[in-house]
Amino acid sequence: MAETMKGLKRTHRCTEVSNQNIGETVTVMGWVAKQRNKGGIIFVDLRDRSGILQIIFEEDKCGAESFAKAEKMRSEFVIAVVGKVCKREGAVNENLATGDIEIVAEQVRILSESETPPFPVEENSKTKEEIRLKYRYLDLRRPDVQRNMILRSKICAEVRSFLTEEGFLEIETPILNKSTPEGARDYLVPSRVHPGSFYALPQSPQLFKQLLMCSGYDRYMQIAKCFRDEDLRADRQPEFTQIDMELSFVDEEDVMDVNERLIAHVCEKAIGLQVSLPLPRMTWQDAMDRFGSDKPDTRFGMELTDVSDVVAGCGFGVFTSALENGGSVRSINVKGQAAMPRKKIDALVDSAKGNGAKGLAYLSIQEDGSYKSSFAKFMTEEELKALVDAMGGEAGDLLLFAADRNKIVWNVLGALRLELGHSLGLIDEDKFNFLWITEFPLLEWSDEENRFMAMHHPFTMPMEEDWQYIDSDPARVRAKAYDIVLNGVELGGGSVRIHQNDIQEKMFEVLGFTKESAWERFGFLLNAFKYGVPPHAGLAYGLDRLVMLLVKADSIREVIAFPKVKDASCLLTDAPGTVDKEQLDELQIALNLIEKEDGAEESYEPV
Repeated sequence: MAETMKGLKRTHRCTEVSNQNIGETVTVMGWVAKQRNKGGIIFVDLRDRSGILQIIFEEDKCGAESFAKAEKMRSEFVIAVVGKVCKREGAVNENLATGDIEIVAEQVRILSESETPPFPVEENSKTKEEIRLKYRYLDLRRPDVQRNMILRSKICAEVRSFLTEEGFLEIETPILNKSTPEGARDYLVPSRVHPGSFYALPQSPQLFKQLLMCSGYDRYMQIAKCFRDEDLRADRQPEFTQIDMELSFVDEEDVMDVNERLIAHVCEKAIGLQVSLPLPRMTWQDAMDRFGSDKPDTRFGMELTDVSDVVAGCGFGVFTSALENGGSVRSINVKGQAAMPRKKIDALVDSAKGNGAKGLAYLSIQEDGSYKSSFAKFMTEEELKALVDAMGGEAGDLLLFAADRNKIVWNVLGALRLELGHSLGLIDEDKFNFLWITEFPLLEWSDEENRFMAMHHPFTMPMEEDWQYIDSDPARVRAKAYDIVLNGVELGGGSVRIHQNDIQEKMFEVLGFTKESAWERFGFLLNAFKYGVPPHAGLAYGLDRLVMLLVKADSIREVIAFPKVKDASCLLTDAPGTVDKEQLDELQIALNLIEKEDGAEESYEPV
């Protein structure tokens, strides 16, 4: 039978006991990580969130009753131990913070027994992730996961501390909002009081933080929960946490300055990393031209080269037709990989096709200086040599080429560059390369929507010198927007906001909103702008991504206490689930069950 704590108070966490406490009597509590019965002496590794401490049970010191309890202990039993801190008699365990001491038990209580866990609660678990997430409360006991959670908490505390010193006020914004469908899909919440009407969970606090600037709270911050109904990836969840901020009477330089200092402060306090300031900057155009990505990983080279001028007028139709259609021909030089097997090259071609390419051209420079290429027969020796020279090609190099519209070429070569960087071991995993990406396009064309869409959001300020092109050449207009990138991952993004009604209304017009529809969706913001709105700007970080990168985890699921899996379900609670008909009736909602074509499962759609 489980015992109680009555009369006992924990004096220390496991790793709070040190050789400074030798000779003292302490009370520690936690979970049994291991029990080893050596006959006459029992060793127990006691674990809590701070770490592991060795307990020794000897019958002549703890008594027959406590020794019998120690014999009964198994992994994950919860126990309380009173004992004396002693210098270890055996070998020191240098892998433990408490490796030079041990507790000689005087009494013990078994506070809770445990069944045999479905997997070992141990560091660097090899158990399948779906099993670990089903029993997440056990998985969260693992020391490496606990370190992640503790670091996350520390980062939040340091963010709050730093921004408070910088004059920011922490203000909560609503979770139940109005749907403003522009961007990712909203999660909708039906209203019982207003039948047929729905709230939307916030994709970000964007509109409310702008309203706070209108209200005079000139520096706002919040560690905010946000929701997006979108397909999941390793660094994406349906619910996520933002470090959100907005500032009044500032420009982009002010925002970048305070955030550079925030990043440096958090990295030093959290993991002891010294970040050199100021952070490097790169324009969006430069990033795309050099890396094929607006979130470039600058820990390795293999940059893109535009060879459009070199191949103009050559005999290879794939290149020339791309140029005739307004596209480009670009290449990466994979140094020393000329001998890459054809099977691997074919896999790269398939990867390129998966990223939108029609194909991938290649040229390998043999050790004798000759060329082996998928397109050599269409070009002269002089044309091939000029191409190799433009790429800085040397014997042993493999050159890969993509030809299409710029967007596709960037996407294809940017993805190939990352794939090769990882597979060839070119990336220094111990580096933390931060940089700013600036001067984004204000708008991007959507083939699906057949209209321009905001690259960031509809409230981003255009650069003054480009605004003259908003009607004649919208794609030419740059935005006062900035993203902060770490090791090829977008950590956060922000912009200077539009604070003039005429520019905001013009933006809505360019995005295809009628004046009526814009006021229907955003009228509360536009109305507020009538009553004196300061120039303002802001930025938001993905907290989950920041923690993931600082602890070098492969997925944000490793730094979120209770994450969802790729189909947005929770393996622990089986959410989402069905609800009682009475609940639906109360909300005046009827469901139409739609059976999937394969008949494997049913989904639900509102009537």
